[in-house]
Amino acid sequence: MNELIQTFAVYALPIVFAITLHEAAHAYAAKYFGDTTAYAQGRMSLNPIKHIDPIGTLLIPIVLYFVGSPFLFGYAKPVPVNFGNLRNPKKQMAFVALAGPLANLVMALMWLVLIIVLHGLNANEEFFMRMAQAGVLTNLVIFAFNMFPVPPLDGGRIVTSMLPHKYAYKFAQLEPYGFFIVLALMFLKVLHFWMVPVMEGAKAFLLLLVTPLTFFLS
Repeated sequence: MNELIQTFAVYALPIVFAITLHEAAHAYAAKYFGDTTAYAQGRMSLNPIKHIDPIGTLLIPIVLYFVGSPFLFGYAKPVPVNFGNLRNPKKQMAFVALAGPLANLVMALMWLVLIIVLHGLNANEEFFMRMAQAGVLTNLVIFAFNMFPVPPLDGGRIVTSMLPHKYAYKFAQLEPYGFFIVLALMFLKVLHFWMVPVMEGAKAFLLLLVTPLTFFLS
């Protein structure tokens, strides 16, 4: 029980930031390209309560923790987007979808910078170091998971946007089954073959970005 409380304390803030900014980024991008649906419903907000889903944000991560899943992830209430309101729906759908994962990539970068600064200053704050490491991991997991190319995940939206109209329409018809497809792949441990390379690639990219800071503080 004590270990669970410590894990919760370390991951709570990174997870709240990760899901809140992910959804707010979707809402902001949608408004920028012409759809105010999410904005009108108050979803373009940094208030985590507006984005938390009891099952996806709380129950699923807890269950995954107890079953020993290699990845702890969840999801927030999806931001409502009426793609028909976008000025160029098919093209701009990809930008709206990409906004969320990019927000997670930026947050992973910020947590990574904090790790480097703590190391550089020889700060022996174990709790904050663990929290920063959890921040990097959480955001990389959410980034990789959401980029999986099956609708309604963001990666699926991006693929739909890139396909010719004929194939895009057929591909989009997977959306009602997308969540079950992803769950099946996860429990069959097939999703692992997507998650690990994407996370490692994203992490390598972020490490490259912070190389000057690492060199400066070394």
